[in-house]
Amino acid sequence: MKKTVLIFGLISGVTSSLLMLGTLPFIHRIGFDKGLVVGYTGIVLSFLLVFFGIRSYRENVGNGSITFGRAFAVGILITLISCVFYVVTWEIIYFKLMPDFAEKFTSYAVEQVRASGGSQQMIDAKIQEMKDLVVTLNNPLMNAAFTFIEPFPVGLVITLISAGILRRRKPKNGEQLVGEPLPSS
Repeated sequence: MKKTVLIFGLISGVTSSLLMLGTLPFIHRIGFDKGLVVGYTGIVLSFLLVFFGIRSYRENVGNGSITFGRAFAVGILITLISCVFYVVTWEIIYFKLMPDFAEKFTSYAVEQVRASGGSQQMIDAKIQEMKDLVVTLNNPLMNAAFTFIEPFPVGLVITLISAGILRRRKPKNGEQLVGEPLPSS
């Protein structure tokens, strides 16, 4: 299991990191609202490797069969490796490559309240909320925790779906599984 998990986890993680590094520098052109869609699309694309990793394990290690529990274990480990890549990449971007990200995001969030016709009290509340968020995000451990919970639920859902789709039990005493060719006599 270790080899399959490492290979597919690393591919998923590198994909996630490259997609983030490739799109985040253009956030000012994309916009934060569309950036959210682009970001989650990248997360889903990188987690497609969970499905392929479970399938590879089933075919190459499990001799064509895998339980839901084993499939879930393979998938969640791939997800965790990919999430670590995602977090490390974001930490580098946030603290080194785009240190003004929080300021730009704060301006965007406040402008959204203004544009929606929010009262001065609502604008002031948003400014305070964003100041508190920036303080939290400037702590690397808190930033990492917040960043981890962004892709992990997506990976968990894809793992559950993939494990359910790909599970296949071993045939018992000459039993024929659906979709398998009949043995030749």
